[in-house]
Amino acid sequence: MKAPDIPSTSAGSGVESLVTGGAGFIGSHLVERLLERGDRVTVVDDLSTGRRSNLERAMGMSGGRLRFLESSVAGAVEALSPDARFDEIYHLAAAVGVRLVVEDPIGSIETNVGQTAAILRFAHERRAPGASPRLLIASSSEVYGKSGNTPFGEDDDVVYGPTTVSRWSYALSKAIDEHLALAYHAAGGLAVVVVRFFNTVGPRQVGDYGMVLPRFVLAALRGDDLEVHGDGEQVRCFCDVRDVVGVLPRLLAEKACVGRVFNLGSDRPISILGLADLVIRTLGSRSRVRRVPYTEAYGPGFEDLRRRVPDLSRIRAAVGFEAGLSIEDTIRSMAVSMQADGVPECGS
Repeated sequence: MKAPDIPSTSAGSGVESLVTGGAGFIGSHLVERLLERGDRVTVVDDLSTGRRSNLERAMGMSGGRLRFLESSVAGAVEALSPDARFDEIYHLAAAVGVRLVVEDPIGSIETNVGQTAAILRFAHERRAPGASPRLLIASSSEVYGKSGNTPFGEDDDVVYGPTTVSRWSYALSKAIDEHLALAYHAAGGLAVVVVRFFNTVGPRQVGDYGMVLPRFVLAALRGDDLEVHGDGEQVRCFCDVRDVVGVLPRLLAEKACVGRVFNLGSDRPISILGLADLVIRTLGSRSRVRRVPYTEAYGPGFEDLRRRVPDLSRIRAAVGFEAGLSIEDTIRSMAVSMQADGVPECGS
């Protein structure tokens, strides 16, 4: 199924867009969609978790409309010329994945808060009469912490574990990002939209930082055991990246979305154990499921959320968002992408 088209914001586009984290999994897909729209796109990425190879297709289709800056966000905005102006800014650069957060909480906190502060200052300072940039801040479902009030609504209270458990530092840092963004909107009139991503999946995603679906697909292709952490009964909702990136420019284009927070993802729940079984069936793999205790996967004291399901009423009302691609579609697309990168098929 084809992901929805991005409507042009002007005739022939001509939009100047900046994408931080643009060599990452979500960012690289967004860059392609913006180029398809006709934008001129500047990508900023320090390649700490992003990959140059993610931008190969974008480079081939850009016709000279893509510029790549290998830098932190803070470094890039300082290096840009004083007359550099952008119509749209998509701030996707962040520390990603539970494993990375657990292993490097200092780096994760400093990246999330420091780089977001830098891009907000940049957008605020580069405002011009009638030409202020529209800025999308990527947040996370982690912001809800371990609240038991599901489905999660954007205005719900949040519940975090103790500061002695590093796993919650990511949630807190993303919450600070949201507070900063909304404060810049309230105090300075910056046209900000905050988007909380729920388990975005698809081609180019890697399991190095704890992402569950690419780990499962890779194991199934190799015929290895699929490692399910905990009892596997924890529930999540998975949305294909091609559906996700299609709606981001629509959120920025809609004036009524400015200064608001939106959940983005699928609201079709599945247990992690059920996801593992689905991957095995979809790919016809000989793999089996192996349960791994949290203490073995992440160390002692790790806390997880049993159920993470979004309320999508707000984004549906605002821009009519509906996820179109099924999990099976995504699994097959991820398998094709991995095989193209040299991962053997099951049984080979």
